[in-house]
Amino acid sequence: MKTGSRKDLVIGLDCSTTAAKAIAFDRKGNVVARTHEAIPLSSPQPQYYEQDPNDWWISTQKVLRQISRQINPAKISAIAISNQRETFVPLDKYGDYLRPAIVWLDERCKSEVNSFSEKIGKGRILRITGKPPDYAPVVYRLAWMKKHEPKLFGNIGMICDVHSYIVWKLTNAFKTSWASADPFGLFDLNHKRWSPIILKALELEEGQFPGAYRPGTILGRVSNEASALTGLSTETAVVAGGGDGQAAGLGSNVLTSARAYLNLGTAVVAGVYGKQYRTSKAFRTMSSCSESGYYYECSLRAGTFAVDWFIKEVLKIDPLQQSDIYRQLEQEAQQVPPGSDGLLHLPYLCGVMNPYWDMNARGAFVGLSSFHHRGHFYRSILEGIAFEQLLAINAVERIIGTKVRDFVAIGGGATNNLWCHILADVTGRNICLPENTEASALGAAIAAAVGMGWCWTFKEAARKMTGVRKTIRPEKKNQREYQRLYFEYKRIYPRLKSTREVNKA
Repeated sequence: MKTGSRKDLVIGLDCSTTAAKAIAFDRKGNVVARTHEAIPLSSPQPQYYEQDPNDWWISTQKVLRQISRQINPAKISAIAISNQRETFVPLDKYGDYLRPAIVWLDERCKSEVNSFSEKIGKGRILRITGKPPDYAPVVYRLAWMKKHEPKLFGNIGMICDVHSYIVWKLTNAFKTSWASADPFGLFDLNHKRWSPIILKALELEEGQFPGAYRPGTILGRVSNEASALTGLSTETAVVAGGGDGQAAGLGSNVLTSARAYLNLGTAVVAGVYGKQYRTSKAFRTMSSCSESGYYYECSLRAGTFAVDWFIKEVLKIDPLQQSDIYRQLEQEAQQVPPGSDGLLHLPYLCGVMNPYWDMNARGAFVGLSSFHHRGHFYRSILEGIAFEQLLAINAVERIIGTKVRDFVAIGGGATNNLWCHILADVTGRNICLPENTEASALGAAIAAAVGMGWCWTFKEAARKMTGVRKTIRPEKKNQREYQRLYFEYKRIYPRLKSTREVNKA
């Protein structure tokens, strides 16, 4: 594609946990070119997860060079980033990293959550950041580093999320987006600034964090050095994008409270849009990847993770050696009636966030009988995750006072037809499947489009650049059966929690 040089393309760069993806979109949201490159992930010991930040930049260079070979770089108006959230790397004053990046999957800071949040006040942290105390936000990893790596902590010059690190490498500017600063858990979300109260508790300064800007803001232009490494023109603008969850919401055109995004990935994340800043233990509040607004977000850590755990650890099957196991399980589960013949699954394999915020919660299968086979277990896992989404969305609706009509399903799990039908039947909502499944990259591209003035508002840009290809509606007969079982599902955790506490005693 070498015809002309009109700048009618933008790039959405999605730097996720496992890969960097660069996708070029035109003004209608059509994919013109795409490429991806893996990012290594290490686990130096159980429940520790780290990355070399240089790998973020190397992977970014590779995908951008590949894109630049597929299309004329002169046609690329801007690039914006969506990033894995709640991952950070500390740099010294020269810009060299002091230790590997600590990834959002990492659980080492669990012991710091209560002590640090009590130091400030759990209610106060919730009001400032929009997030109930939990080990996901970066703030608790910084508290861990301060306690366990004090010498390194004392040498911190810059603290980068993935977004600010890539922006810095592309432009030499130390800047990020509101929607990327927010998941740090020390960003005053209502006032859009780093919280002086939380910074003081960590003994850190505002200048050690990147400047935070509204999504759609031009943060800089590609430097001469970055141009040589990536193939992008020095005229290419770098625009503020956002965390991959919020970017996915934008890329799913979730900009009204009647629609929510439902990311069926390793974790299952759902977000409802609202204009007002609200906080609650029923959700965590996230800055929207748009000019205004928020997402009231619910998160379950064990999404497709639970399916993979069942296959690898229970069935003892390696999906790399038996790639059709997913298809086999789906076929077997389709022969099982709704409700899995009384087998209920509590999907708290990795603890529970909203609404209980119990890091030590445990998963369970309830109602197990000798006639249950692996198809029952598989369907029960999918149903348990769906029940959890109903529990979460009902709580959000009670607080915001509006009804969610549609879920836009994205992520790898959205390709599972059975799961999408179960989700529709359990939640009683329509499941919309978008035309473009790369919602995070598309959300970043929409931010770039707004930044370059292609559209006046994010809502206009999202309407023009997104679409729905299929809608799955609830089946009333199945819905009635699931409503009966949901009453039983809601009682499982409170009862098991008391049992766990008795056993601990």
